[in-house]
Amino acid sequence: MTLTHPKIAFIGAGSVVFTQGLLADLFAFPELRGAHIALHDIDSERLDTAHGAARHIADRLIGPGGATPRITAHAERRAALQDADFVINIVQVGMGESTRTDFDVPARHGLRQTIADTLGVGGIFRALRTFPLLKSLGEDITEVCPDAWLLNYTNPMAMNVQYLTRATGLTRVVGLCHSVYWTIRDLSDLLGVPHQEVTYRAAGVNHQAWVLRLEHGGTDLYPRLDELIAQDPQLRRRVRVDMYRRLGYYPTETSEHSAEYVPWYLHHDSEIERLRLPVGAYLGIVDENVAEYEKTRDALASGTPLAVEGTMEYAPQIIHSITTGTPRTVYGNVPNHGLIDNLPSTGTVEVPCLVDGLGVQPTRVGALPAQCAALNRGYLSMNELVVRAAIEDDPRSIRQAAMADPATAAALPVERIWDLCDDMVRAHAKLLQPSLRATLGH
Repeated sequence: MTLTHPKIAFIGAGSVVFTQGLLADLFAFPELRGAHIALHDIDSERLDTAHGAARHIADRLIGPGGATPRITAHAERRAALQDADFVINIVQVGMGESTRTDFDVPARHGLRQTIADTLGVGGIFRALRTFPLLKSLGEDITEVCPDAWLLNYTNPMAMNVQYLTRATGLTRVVGLCHSVYWTIRDLSDLLGVPHQEVTYRAAGVNHQAWVLRLEHGGTDLYPRLDELIAQDPQLRRRVRVDMYRRLGYYPTETSEHSAEYVPWYLHHDSEIERLRLPVGAYLGIVDENVAEYEKTRDALASGTPLAVEGTMEYAPQIIHSITTGTPRTVYGNVPNHGLIDNLPSTGTVEVPCLVDGLGVQPTRVGALPAQCAALNRGYLSMNELVVRAAIEDDPRSIRQAAMADPATAAALPVERIWDLCDDMVRAHAKLLQPSLRATLGH
């Protein structure tokens, strides 16, 4: 595939801070400076802010002379998608108000969460309110840009990619997350090794993949990591380090995330103290994101220069590779069609992917270590139930998904789980597909 001026549609461009980072990465590639950037958001103020920020970034990074991007803003989604070569989805349905509901309602039932965007009750309902948007987006792509690559950043990643491929039939879909990249960066810093010189291989599911190999100059770095952990009691007060010590492979997400996907930590006061778990931590991030957006909006209004920094995200790298034929490896979330032997074929897995002019090509990993696959299978089983609820219009599957979630099951008896799901349905009803708005009692 060779594109001189690719069209890149941003859906949910009002997530301005993230949009800015992606644009800085895109314009860092000279071959992409002539791209058509089509921005879409349903919030007119945020769309205007994103449009202004995009023009500012282009002016700062590219300057006079040479190729310059065409930047357009669209209140209507199909106009942004028309003839797009790439679609970047960064929509958060319900925004901060719904995220607060995802924490507040479960907390009233005695359920602790830290991030609530991947598994658990928070992940379930974030998915269910996102699925209607994904379905209509997929239908629009099928009609107006059927050859486009859909690059999804919206969480819960694995559930969203599984739903997209099943409900819309789209095949050029890949979910993108920076957790593998930053895990390797953090481990490299901890071990005192330049990250550019580290070779690694990871695989599993989004936010719960595993570093299967970690090497420098052909030498396994895990023994050195073991030594550091043995010498530093503060390192042992991290959930992901605790999981590594017991499972033998380092997980690819932060301790705050990782604590929610297993039954061992959040239900126990002693573990929350030992591992310094910040219950409800994501609400602070929500406030920070709003503050950053307002700072950007006000800076543009006053003519104050904005900081322009790249983020090393995968979407710009994928676009560059497909556009120019430059080969590189990224980590992507894709359907498990023979990629990981001991995980369900219906699930979405995170694996290394070759990207070049032929597109995104996932790598077959084979079998994961049994103990890692055991946790991943539970994760994917819960995902399957959530997707089934939406595909089959089955509200009972929502409750069954919550029952299957490890952290929820550890904290609440089954009748309370069903009561909690009823309360969450009531709170989010206007954002759910009509068939899933039923309350069932216990």
